[in-house]
Amino acid sequence: MNLPPAQKTQDVALGSQPIQEVCEWLLDRKTHLASYGAEPVVLAEDSESADVTAELVDVGAGTSDGDYARKDVKGKIVLVSASPGAVQDLAVGKFGVAGIVSYAQNQKNAWWGEDENLIRWGHLETFTEHKTFAFMVSLKTARGMRERLANGEKITLHAVVKAGQHPGNYEVVTAVIPGADAKLKEEEIAFSCHLDHQRPGANDNASGCVTILEVARTLQKLIAEGKLARPARTIRFIWPPEIEGTLALLNTESPGFSFVCTTKTLSEEDFQKDCGLHHAVGMNNSPIARRLKAVIHMDMVGGGPETKAVFHVTRGPMSLPSFVHDVAWAFADWLNDQSYRYAAGLRSEYPMVAPEGGKEPLRAEYSAYTMGSDHDVYQDSSFGIPAIYMNDWPDRYIHTNFDTAANIDTTKLKRAGFIGAASAYYLAGATTSFPLEEINLGQLSRSIEVQRRLRQVSDSDAMALKRAFVEGENDILDSLPHAARNKIAWGEFKFQTILPIRIINSGIQDKKPATGDGKPMFKRNVSPKGPLVVFGYDYFAEHVKAAGLATPKLMSYEGFWGSGEEYAYEVLNFADGKRNAQEIRDAVSAEYGPVPLEMVVEYLRALEKIGVVAEVK
Repeated sequence: MNLPPAQKTQDVALGSQPIQEVCEWLLDRKTHLASYGAEPVVLAEDSESADVTAELVDVGAGTSDGDYARKDVKGKIVLVSASPGAVQDLAVGKFGVAGIVSYAQNQKNAWWGEDENLIRWGHLETFTEHKTFAFMVSLKTARGMRERLANGEKITLHAVVKAGQHPGNYEVVTAVIPGADAKLKEEEIAFSCHLDHQRPGANDNASGCVTILEVARTLQKLIAEGKLARPARTIRFIWPPEIEGTLALLNTESPGFSFVCTTKTLSEEDFQKDCGLHHAVGMNNSPIARRLKAVIHMDMVGGGPETKAVFHVTRGPMSLPSFVHDVAWAFADWLNDQSYRYAAGLRSEYPMVAPEGGKEPLRAEYSAYTMGSDHDVYQDSSFGIPAIYMNDWPDRYIHTNFDTAANIDTTKLKRAGFIGAASAYYLAGATTSFPLEEINLGQLSRSIEVQRRLRQVSDSDAMALKRAFVEGENDILDSLPHAARNKIAWGEFKFQTILPIRIINSGIQDKKPATGDGKPMFKRNVSPKGPLVVFGYDYFAEHVKAAGLATPKLMSYEGFWGSGEEYAYEVLNFADGKRNAQEIRDAVSAEYGPVPLEMVVEYLRALEKIGVVAEVK
């Protein structure tokens, strides 16, 4: 389906999407330093066309005026260690630089800077008046050029770029396995990934894209052969551009679909006959966001041992408690045991090892909510769709020229596919029993994490953390769709069977009434919909600047378990018209670490002034 990009003036926190075309090369003494044709990551995203021959000047990081002091850089190409986007406005806008060569290193992890041959995928600013081009080079190449410049050698580069921005559409591929129940088929369980990163991009995110495709093929084959009953609910598969594509999809009111099976574009009749998958026109014309009940999002699920990746089944934010995440963890925990037993030479009925894959145990982690992919959009309070986030982190090759198929473990892809498929099939069923055993398992994991965190905070914040945990566990049980809360064996189940939970549940005091700045209640407005910060565009920053406001201190705050963007995301999500500012502060403090009330209130007031929330009178 082709979706128009959401403009800044619409009720979506997103700007228009640039389309990158092609670059040619960067020459030094007729030697190719960088070639898009050979290594696409060398051209920074949002580069503009150029044909420039200029001297190279080393300006260090390139992010402060001091880096350019006593250096003639106007009309020249600068060599910088910072990301091109962090340099662009200063270098081009103030000092008249013609272009940028960057050797910025990858995201920080234990292996950061060790491999001097890595070339990072770079980005320039999308919405800036200071357009330019930027090439990315390895640390090894940069060191060589810096040494030559330090020895007094003059380096002249010839850069040719053919690239630019123009209006375009988001292309989102989607298909469904229709549900069997006359009523429940109008509800959907979705698989999501993102299909947009620069080559090679094997783990990020070809791995997620191929895995949900294999899940679609496998489920449809088993259903067609009668080995699996058709689920009651519809199962949808979505391949969008990361975050922006998902945001556009969830905001669309009239979806249209076109489908490709293998290499042919097919009619609806032929597509259903050949592929067994269906489009949704005629089934349900309501917006996708209202039909989705849960999402399994896969972003980086195949990193092999060389990547140093740890596989996570990530829970949702505390603002959206749901049993959905515990269902996924139940399957992952079972597979942890099966794969370990196999690796240890013990009996294992289902090790799930691919013919050409590794034999290591899975060792999946059930992790607290982290941001950074499309699951942020689904679980934003505009939509409130629980999302199981399956992901690798760390991955020392993410966004580099070494993120190749050679570093993908097909066994891991198979295991990720199983966890996703089993979770989706369970959630898509017309289940009448309660998954209490699965919730109990997830509850134990969460309680252990809470106990660790209690040691880090003051007594007053410890009480708020305990209360948030208990309320969250109650809300997870309340999220069960199968029956009313009073039908659950409540006294038998609620915080009675597991010692850590009994300890946490003991001695919780009643809330104290809010006073002063903690008393006001805030409620999110209908628009804008979605996270306020997405890749390439910051709705909050732009509107705060236009309103003449200072950036709230919360945006740069560092807590025990989270930082500014995460606090801001959840403060907005918790602004439901029922919680006062003190309760919002306590909630985000339980999730990311204690934060001063005045920072939360300052941020809420800024949101109010730019029309994102309103105070409840």
